Amino acid sequence: MTWLLVITGGMIGAPLRYLLDRTVQRWNDGVFPWGTFTVNVLGCLVLGLLTGVTEGGAAPSHVQLLLGTGLTGALTTYSTFSYETLRLAESGARLLAAANVAASVVAGFTAAYLGAGLAQALRG
Repeated sequence: MTWLLVITGGMIGAPLRYLLDRTVQRWNDGVFPWGTFTVNVLGCLVLGLLTGVTEGGAAPSHVQLLLGTGLTGALTTYSTFSYETLRLAESGARLLAAANVAASVVAGFTAAYLGAGLAQALRG
């Protein structure tokens, strides 16, 4: 049953990642990988919220498997982030590459923290 939850979440997260990435990138016609940045930060927010809710007992653990492991696991992408950062650096946009790394780490941690805080507030 566990693997079915993860697969189901992944079946939702993978196309969602693609659609969000393409939409955001279309809005921002530049070299910075805003699509990947957005899906990764959104995934951190969702995972922080889900983890906070399930650890607090407000949601069953299978929700974490479905949405946390499955959906956000397929939604977020460390490999694409790494590749796009490398591509920026190789093309001479080293400042943008460094900004991508710094902004992704800071925004990701901040989003996870805010998600966990929101979960705590919802639990009361």
